[in-house]
Order: sequence, then structure tokens, then C-alpha cells
Amino acid sequence: MAEVPSGEVEGRRFTGDDWYAEELVDVVLRDCILVDVDLTEATLQGVTFERCRFERSRFNSSRHTATSFIACDLSHTSFFDAELDGCRLLGSVLTDCTLRPITLIGGSWQGATIRAATLTKIRLDGLDLRDADLAMSDLSESSLRGSRLDGASLHDADLSGADLRGASLVGADLSGARLAGARVDVAGAVAIAERAGAVVDLTE
Repeated sequence: MAEVPSGEVEGRRFTGDDWYAEELVDVVLRDCILVDVDLTEATLQGVTFERCRFERSRFNSSRHTATSFIACDLSHTSFFDAELDGCRLLGSVLTDCTLRPITLIGGSWQGATIRAATLTKIRLDGLDLRDADLAMSDLSESSLRGSRLDGASLHDADLSGADLRGASLVGADLSGARLAGARVDVAGAVAIAERAGAVVDLTE
């Protein structure tokens, strides 16, 4: 088993490292490359990945508390059955990543790019998704209650059957989005109507 990093690490490349079921606490990885790294069933607490690149790495069944992915690039990386509690995915780009099933407890994915992702039947309640790019993603039957989607791109996304009650949609791009059966409150309905060009009058 490869040695697990500790403290602050900068500019290293990790290839094929086995960190299965390891515990990482308050570790900072900056400008690192992680290829085929196995973090299955690992526990991460207060770990920060900054400007790191992940390729074909695995976070399957991992448990995260306050983990941060800041301006990272993740491709073909799996979060199958992972749990993220209060985690941040700020300005990161996820390409062809496995994101379900997944358990999310709060957190911020502000400015993240997760285009054409499969996010069906996921609970995204209360998640900060401001300015996130979720274009062409499948969010059908997902729960987005109380989430912040201000300025987010949901262009051509599938939101059919999704629960958007309490979600903030100010400035969200919903052009081409499929909304059949989606549940919205009055504020959400107004935001959707206004984005479609309607003039909403609630005075009568």
C-alpha cells in the first residue's frame, strides 16, 4: 500500500496509489495529479484539493466531512455510494464522472461544471449550485428543495419530476429544460415564467 500524504503537498503526481480505507485529516494537496488512485472506503476530514487533476480515480463508498475540491479537474472518477457532508466543489470541472448513488448533506458546488451528468433521483436539497453549469444533465426525479440555483445553467437539462420547491432560480438559464411533472412553489413558478418571457402580475 502506497504511503498516504500528510500535511501540505504540492506539485506531486500519484499514479496507481492504493489508499483503500485510509484516513486523511487536514491534508492539503495543491497542483497535484492523481491517476488511478484508489480511495475506496477512505475517510476524509477537512481535506483540501486545490487545482488538482483526477483521472480514473475512485472515491467509492468514501466518507467526506468538509472536503474541498477547488478549481479541480476530475475525469472518469467515481463517487459511487460516497457521502459528502458540508463539502465544497468550487469552480471544479467534472467530466464523465460517476455521481450516483451519492449522499449529499449541504455544501457548495458553486461555479462547478457538471455537464451532461446523470444525476437522477439524487437528493441535492440545500446545495449551493449558484453559477454551476448543469447543462444537458439528467436531474429527473431529483430533489432540489431549498437549493440555490441562481445564475446556474440548466440549458437542455431534464428536470422532469424534480422537486424544486424552495429552490432559488433567479437568473437561472432554463432554456430547453424539460420540466414535465416538476414540483415548484409560487416563487419558482414565477421565476420559470419570467425566464420564458412572461410578464407575471400577482396583484390581482
